[in-house]
Amino acid sequence: MIYLDSAATTFQKPPSVSAAVREAMRRMTTPGRGAYPEALQAAETALACREEIAALFHVARPENVVFTLNATHALNLAIKSAVPKGGRAVISGYEHNAVTRPLNALQAEVHVADTPLFQEAAAMAAFDRLITPGTSAVICNHVSNVFGYIQPVAWLAELCRKRNVPLILDLSQSAGVIELDLSKLRPAFAAMPGHKGLYGPQGTGVLICGEGVETTPLLEGGTGTMSVSQQMPDFLPERLESGTPNIPGIAGLLEGVRFVRRNGVENICGAERRLTMLAADELREIPGVRVFARPGCGDQSAVLSFLPPAGDVERLGDALGARGIAVRAGLHCAPLAHRTAGTLRTGTVRVSFSAFNTAEEVRRFLTAFKEILRDFHAS
Repeated sequence: MIYLDSAATTFQKPPSVSAAVREAMRRMTTPGRGAYPEALQAAETALACREEIAALFHVARPENVVFTLNATHALNLAIKSAVPKGGRAVISGYEHNAVTRPLNALQAEVHVADTPLFQEAAAMAAFDRLITPGTSAVICNHVSNVFGYIQPVAWLAELCRKRNVPLILDLSQSAGVIELDLSKLRPAFAAMPGHKGLYGPQGTGVLICGEGVETTPLLEGGTGTMSVSQQMPDFLPERLESGTPNIPGIAGLLEGVRFVRRNGVENICGAERRLTMLAADELREIPGVRVFARPGCGDQSAVLSFLPPAGDVERLGDALGARGIAVRAGLHCAPLAHRTAGTLRTGTVRVSFSAFNTAEEVRRFLTAFKEILRDFHAS
């Protein structure tokens, strides 16, 4: 199989990830629930993972790294900590349902900076206009999961600090892919999955909490600490981590983060961007194909959407899948992004890359796509 759907989850993992998961299942129990070796080793693994993530993102205190089930879980924690019911939220026009649905559940007053793709100045002007007194939080993904559009989060973070408005960053498509220094950005929260650019297993995610930020648990329960109290602990990470943690997943995530740090985020980003440019340039040469990228892909990550000529994106996705090429077609759980870009009616076909993809795989995808178009035309 040629796997080009890493924006959903990275499928190829470093061998050390699956080895760590198996080892944890054999040798570790639950941290904080005993002083025997298997429990202590679990605690050491969880701490090591927090420390590696803190180092990757330049976070001073590993305790501020909270383990979650996925980015959606992390975003729900962040949004429901920062936005009260009926509160005012400002979001970009490229947000995922993991942002818009929690806001809808809160009956929030949502203002959307719905500006065209790859137009940074327009996005900055829209945020500047919309972030007004009384705004509960600003929520923005660093990179669009549909179009790979890199949004101006450094500028936005500075604006939010000046206006004393909490910023929630969704790093689902940039964690492990684009160099990030959270000590400079200083968001209230940064949410990310473990299973995409960090190369961990599914069922892992991370919420990084800013210093002194108030947090609201989604779940209450056992934490292994302060058991006599019927209130959740008031300190991180225990305040937001109740119940038995996914230690096998955390052990795998630890190895995924180590892989990213060993290889270097800039090196991974450069390799993936070259593949994105190759795919975009070649797709543009096919008559009738609309490619959502600017030449050079300078403000784009390794996520690329396109529309086939007068074709059904789902039909094309199925045809590629039948040839052993994994892509994603449709709305990508982000109807707001498609509405903003004008593709809500059609959706798009999305290809997305990881450190394990090659130029040869991209060429084979392009060859298959051209053959499928000829078959469609003949039929």
